Amino acid sequence: MLEEFFVVPAAAERLRSCLFGAHLDGFSSSLRALGHTRLTIRAKLCSIARLGDWMTKERLDVIDLDEHHVEDFLVVERRRGRRRRGAGVTLLHLLSHLRSAGVVPTPPPVVRNDSLGTAVLARYEEHLRNERGLAASTITRYRGFVSEFVDERLDRPRAQASALRAEEVRAFLLKRVPRMPPKCAQLMAGALRSFLRFLFVRGETRGDLALAIPMVRQERFVNMPRHLPAEDVERLLAACDLSSMTGRRDYALLLLLARLGLRAGEIMALQLEDVRWRGGEIVVRGKGQVHDRLPLLPDVGEALAIYIQKDRPACPSRHVFICRKAPHRGFSHPSSVTTIVMRALERAGLAPPTRGAHLLRHSLATTMVRRGASFTEIGQVLRHRSPSTTEIYAKVDLAALADVARPWPGAGGAQ
Repeated sequence: MLEEFFVVPAAAERLRSCLFGAHLDGFSSSLRALGHTRLTIRAKLCSIARLGDWMTKERLDVIDLDEHHVEDFLVVERRRGRRRRGAGVTLLHLLSHLRSAGVVPTPPPVVRNDSLGTAVLARYEEHLRNERGLAASTITRYRGFVSEFVDERLDRPRAQASALRAEEVRAFLLKRVPRMPPKCAQLMAGALRSFLRFLFVRGETRGDLALAIPMVRQERFVNMPRHLPAEDVERLLAACDLSSMTGRRDYALLLLLARLGLRAGEIMALQLEDVRWRGGEIVVRGKGQVHDRLPLLPDVGEALAIYIQKDRPACPSRHVFICRKAPHRGFSHPSSVTTIVMRALERAGLAPPTRGAHLLRHSLATTMVRRGASFTEIGQVLRHRSPSTTEIYAKVDLAALADVARPWPGAGGAQ
């Protein structure tokens, strides 16, 4: 395997003689499966060879490799003026590969602090994951708010959840909410309400302290939904370069946003088996692990088929949309989808006030309203759980609003 990446056979032989030589065939094979080029693989192997030489001088064996030794080696390299980009990622990848193969022992899990707060947080996270079915990003967001409350109220000597009082909950909120934007304050209140209700259901508090959290004032329907006119959406799609691999990928992705109203996270989570070609439908992995089905529109299906057949890199990942550059894998965060939308807007010469992926979802709903779709139909397409969520789009139907508008009194009684 190593001989495939070196023109001179002696270079491969030198690599085989280094400390990690016996494991480099399997590691280089995994790198090739991730889509790395021969030049990149060769550079990574050379970094590993230098690590092996350093460990040999330090009288360390393969089994001794861990994160601390990787960092020590990188410090030495920097002192010598060798700042090879990506060397740290390569060596940590090697460490993960060796641990998966059982060559290097996996370190025991870190013993967590056995305080009451830590134990309660662990049980709460398990509840959100297994019983509520929340996404990892939502759990992380909830934990950020709840851990602050736990640190202040439960992580202290002789603290007991049963001793919590409504006054403490309100004091915690009132100290923070005035300094927060309304949206952030709503999220904090919702996270604490969820946590306190969990404690009550589990019998850890005497009463339901979630009732002590007041509703944070929410100005609904103050602003118009930010959207693009239908002609600008078409202009955005037309700006994709269909002669390039990246352009065809972006075109298929933007069509899913613009025609079906998918969210950025739903684009990221889309799997190959979710596109049901024979049934003409697409399965959307939505919020709360809910799976919905939408029709696979002809132009969307055609764009997806072209991308998957011609441009999608061959890789073990089952995600539909794959990073163009190696390592070939699915997007790691919804922000990748947002970045694609922002670049498409720049190419099309559009500068709306907001530039996120949700802009196209709002644009689809607005276009449907103006073409006579009912709010029930819009809610079904956007997969809203509550009709009240769809009500925001009532404001964009200016013709219907003009019919119900009352005359405004003017000076001298003029209307």
